[in-house]
Amino acid sequence: MTVNGQDVEVHVEPRRTLLSVLREELGLMGAKEGCGEGNCGACTVLVGGRSAYACTTLAIECEGREIRTVEGLADGEALHPVQEAFLEHDGYQCGFCTPGQIMSAVALLEGCPSPTEDEVRRAMAGNLCRCGAYPNIASAVMAAAERMRTRDARD
Repeated sequence: MTVNGQDVEVHVEPRRTLLSVLREELGLMGAKEGCGEGNCGACTVLVGGRSAYACTTLAIECEGREIRTVEGLADGEALHPVQEAFLEHDGYQCGFCTPGQIMSAVALLEGCPSPTEDEVRRAMAGNLCRCGAYPNIASAVMAAAERMRTRDARD
């Protein structure tokens, strides 16, 4: 599979989850295990450009696929627009759910560059935040959408 633009080869038992491989084999600690059942979204990554719960995705299902984690978003020292917006709008609170929230937002904005606030809220509904930062998260995603549109218009 390709993880954050790098081809990787791992040999794992068929029952291993993508989350365990990312964390234990590849040392990518951004995705977190919250519930282990695909209910909280803390482990959200992109598989083939679509958001997926890494805790319920088998690693063998990802053979030959492109995987993106929060660690792969920044371009050197330059944060991804979603990461910048989360910082500016205090969308991170304790930070445990933040990587999954960010990855869900990236998936949304790559597929729908001009979402309504209702579309943002629906797209983020699979990610739980125990700190209750939902208004800040929605504001961050809307700001990131604007930032990405402005950046794309300049390019």
